[in-house]
Amino acid sequence: MSSSDEKVEGWKPRTRLGKMIIESQISSIEEVFTEGLKIREPEIVDVLLPDLQEEVINIGLVQKQTDAGEKSRFRAIVVVGNRDGYVGLGSGKAGQVRTAIQKAAVDARLNITPVRRGCGSWECGCGKPHSLPFQVRGRCGGVEIVLIPGPRGLGLVANEAAKIILGLAGVKDCWTRSYGSTRTVPSFAYAIFDALRKTYSLVTPKDWVR
Repeated sequence: MSSSDEKVEGWKPRTRLGKMIIESQISSIEEVFTEGLKIREPEIVDVLLPDLQEEVINIGLVQKQTDAGEKSRFRAIVVVGNRDGYVGLGSGKAGQVRTAIQKAAVDARLNITPVRRGCGSWECGCGKPHSLPFQVRGRCGGVEIVLIPGPRGLGLVANEAAKIILGLAGVKDCWTRSYGSTRTVPSFAYAIFDALRKTYSLVTPKDWVR
């Protein structure tokens, strides 16, 4: 029995989509997005993307003022992806680091999105999906990111957090240009994720970088 079969064996779906997967009415993650269905159970992603990989992007301490004083919790940012066109980003808060990471991993699976890849670099033109099909921008808070298609062999010209996210999405060659408070890792990570999501969604003219 494969690992995905084992996950199905012990999983009792609570949603319509989960039941459709158990009943083999849907057998691929592509069908989920083609039908416009919402993923509400992390097990759905584990079953349909059995080769999913997981990385912790950032762990920070957040404090909240209560009547009893300051309450400290950990906030984790986790990215998941199959290095072949699917990536998700999530966050989780908890009193313990391990629990925060687990919550963030679940959130990342619920936010999984397809990434449209291509060869949008005028320097290359190989036609293979090693980069992005066009330049696109993403935003989060005071951070703005521009992803620029690169030629084959370029690699990822980006900081460590961006390399992890782009790599798990399956993007191998890309330039990045950032504006704003780029040292704020959570905002930077979500700006990258926002840009990748726009490669698949209906991109409006304001999202294109000319």
